[in-house]
Amino acid sequence: MGTLTIRNLDDSVKQKLRERAAVRGVSMEEEARSVLAKSVLSDGSDHNSQGVTLYTAIRHLVEPYGGFDIELPERGPARTPPKFD
Repeated sequence: MGTLTIRNLDDSVKQKLRERAAVRGVSMEEEARSVLAKSVLSDGSDHNSQGVTLYTAIRHLVEPYGGFDIELPERGPARTPPKFD
């Protein structure tokens, strides 16, 4: 395993990296490794890196099969709201 030192990292980038790491519950170092690995080792199949929305990605996957229709059941009457007397 190699070691990499990154100099002159913008403070806002470092802060975002710290926040992402905190959300995932990992160290900043682990988050940086993850981000770099995903970026460098990506085979180009990651639609989000190309700016494609989730809707477009799903539609691209479903259209070859003719799409699908979802029948939604009718909504029944709403329940009576509670009284706080």
